[in-house]
Amino acid sequence: MSINNTSMEEQIRAYILEEHFDESPEELKNDMELISSGIIDSVSILQLVDFLEETFGIEFEPHEVDHSNLNTVNLIMEFVQSKMK
Repeated sequence: MSINNTSMEEQIRAYILEEHFDESPEELKNDMELISSGIIDSVSILQLVDFLEETFGIEFEPHEVDHSNLNTVNLIMEFVQSKMK
């Protein structure tokens, strides 16, 4: 699957804004901590993983579902890109 970074970023941000973010869209920064700050909780993490797997055709291994891959939009994008290679 080929997808450009801008499109990936837009899709990830749109999902987070729609499903998990109660502030204005301008408040969501790509380096904002989503898990550590409580924006995304343990149930929301599973929903996010499901969204990412279905949207980008990737598959998470159980040990990959953690802060190091999912705590910011930037980390999510890096992880998805690495899985798509």
